Amino acid sequence: MSRIDAKFAQLRSEGKKAFVAYIMAGDPDYETGLEVVKGLPGAGVDIIELGMPFTDPMADGTTIQLAGQRALEGGQDLEKTLQYARELRKTDDTTPIVMMGYYNPIYSRGVDTFLHDAKTAGIDGLIIVDLPPEEDDELCIPAQKAGINFIRLATPTTDDKRLPTVLQNTSGFVYYVSMTGITGTATAQADEVAPEVARIKSQTDLPVIVGFGIKSPGAAQAIAAIADGAVVGSAIVEKIGAGEPVSDVLIFVKSLADGTHSA
Repeated sequence: MSRIDAKFAQLRSEGKKAFVAYIMAGDPDYETGLEVVKGLPGAGVDIIELGMPFTDPMADGTTIQLAGQRALEGGQDLEKTLQYARELRKTDDTTPIVMMGYYNPIYSRGVDTFLHDAKTAGIDGLIIVDLPPEEDDELCIPAQKAGINFIRLATPTTDDKRLPTVLQNTSGFVYYVSMTGITGTATAQADEVAPEVARIKSQTDLPVIVGFGIKSPGAAQAIAAIADGAVVGSAIVEKIGAGEPVSDVLIFVKSLADGTHSA
């Protein structure tokens, strides 16, 4: 059983939904970003999404784009992002870590080398937004064979004809993007998301987690009530980008986690 599977089993036994927090590795600098990552489990985060900074983040809104720019300007790269996982694993062997980003840095490193390094570092899953199911042989299938979950995005435009293809090689959980467009630009509405989550769950036994447009504890609670959990990224990254102290960022993260867990 993977760390992701184990985490969802634990949450089900406790009657809780999953809170997933996204941060950009290396933002605003290596040490501060690492301090945030190390503090996430204690703030109630069930799964950590670790953003891989990339020069052309086409699916990301301004907040995440600026975070990636700050990280790259500070010298963050794929190796340093893997080092975050290694550092966390020194004290935490249970919190799942999912790397999220784009394929180019992985391709440049070499798929086999990357998967070996990621598995050794303690990475549990990948969300690669620019690799469609038609390219599963490129990374998805090798990742699964290496024991790393490959988590697929479903969106409002993923219709019933497309959905089985999206779900075919997905593992860990399904990430439902609550709206069309880029991150951090609108607010997710639970009443609009609920039918889509139900439609996906009718075709898979995997947990369905909802992200994009969740900015407050109340919004996290509302989304978690109709899904298996909630993802918050831009709202957290915005506070980091504003230079708020790590302690204040983690207090905000805890409020989001508490909202999700109260659903």
